[in-house]
Amino acid sequence: MWDGISCKKATIPSGITIEFLPPYSPELQPAERLWTLVDEPLVNEYFETINEIEELLVQRCNILREMKEEIRNLTHYHWLNSL
Repeated sequence: MWDGISCKKATIPSGITIEFLPPYSPELQPAERLWTLVDEPLVNEYFETINEIEELLVQRCNILREMKEEIRNLTHYHWLNSL
């Protein structure tokens, strides 16, 4: 567990757990299918600062928290029971 310690160049905040995946493991990366939902408000937009992008992404993540069924449909593999 890498909780609360530095991992290469990134500092991992307390409460975050890093799971290292094999270099090619599409069946272990259902989150890849979520990019269309996450980047929707960013497409073809211009931002003056990184803070503007961060604020928009925080708002989007709050919306995504309520989209459980859509996320389940995009990421649910037959072997994935934890969602």
